[in-house]
Amino acid sequence: MNADIPLRKIIHVDMDAFYASVEQLDNPELRGKPIAVGGSSQRGVVAAASYEARIFGVRSAMSSVLAKRNCPELIFVKARFNRYKEISKQIRKVFYEYTDLVEPLSLDEAYLDVTVNKKGNPSATLIAKEIRQKIWEETGLNASAGISINKFIAKVASDINKPNGQKTVNPEEVIGFLENLEIRKFYGVGKVTAEKMYGLGIFTGKDLKGKPQEFLADKFGKSGSYYYHVVRGIHNSEVKPHRIPKSVGAERTFSENLSSEIFMLERLQHIAEELERRLKKSKIAGKTVTLKIKYSDFTLNTRSKTLSYFIADKNLILETAKELLYQEELQNSVRLLGISLANLNTEDKKAKQKEESVSVQLKFDF
Repeated sequence: MNADIPLRKIIHVDMDAFYASVEQLDNPELRGKPIAVGGSSQRGVVAAASYEARIFGVRSAMSSVLAKRNCPELIFVKARFNRYKEISKQIRKVFYEYTDLVEPLSLDEAYLDVTVNKKGNPSATLIAKEIRQKIWEETGLNASAGISINKFIAKVASDINKPNGQKTVNPEEVIGFLENLEIRKFYGVGKVTAEKMYGLGIFTGKDLKGKPQEFLADKFGKSGSYYYHVVRGIHNSEVKPHRIPKSVGAERTFSENLSSEIFMLERLQHIAEELERRLKKSKIAGKTVTLKIKYSDFTLNTRSKTLSYFIADKNLILETAKELLYQEELQNSVRLLGISLANLNTEDKKAKQKEESVSVQLKFDF
């Protein structure tokens, strides 16, 4: 760790059950009731669930059928993304009153670097409290926040006192906080990785910290180095106001399963056209084409090919996607197809944003 690099004061703001809360805000009859934003059909998927629904185990990305089984009283509401974007803009306007270093992750969450801020307030904790209060006054919605020395810890902390709460992890508390943290609560550790870690005797941050870097690299590849450092409070990614995308994609879920590759080619053509529009709008091109196939049994399959040149043209994208489609036989009928482009021509910009190590200094006013 490099002691010459100053600590940052980072806030992670995360709206509470954002889509569902907006629906309850706009329709008082839905308040206090279990609701799910998404389709209620046989093939529907939950995009968001209110806290009243979460009590019954309803979660985002869950099939609507299972959600209804878990919560028979569940009310389905169609998503209104234009409305969510409208409120998201109001929320971001609040952020910019405090700092220009705002990195949105989605419509409902963002990182803010308030090390130096427009209010001249030395306390990131008080700034987070102000921001949450202002969001409530201007939108009627609750937000939670995490405050700490880097993005990783701030993101983990924002989940601790949800909903409508905040958690500050001061510099001197960082190591203890991470050591006591359950491994499944580490940002970046999903269900599959958590199960693998359990099998290796890793249940808490302290267990993770006890493993050598070579061991973690052997078991988790590149992610091993990431785990080794974050459990020691080292996560040096700066808040980037203009995030550089790693990939750009488009996908479609079909009302009826497709079992013929001829029908799939027709759908892939439309997806390639949509992807081309997105690429041109962002002035991006890429070399690696990935075809995503989700089967009727929800099994996911991806196939990729890296070209020797950058492409953004729909015909070249479609040509490569076709090749990937015929690469191996289909395992089942298909409910979703997607195409994405990675290895983008933004890599040079990303290289300039290379992260440096951040040390944990113990004296820092939060």
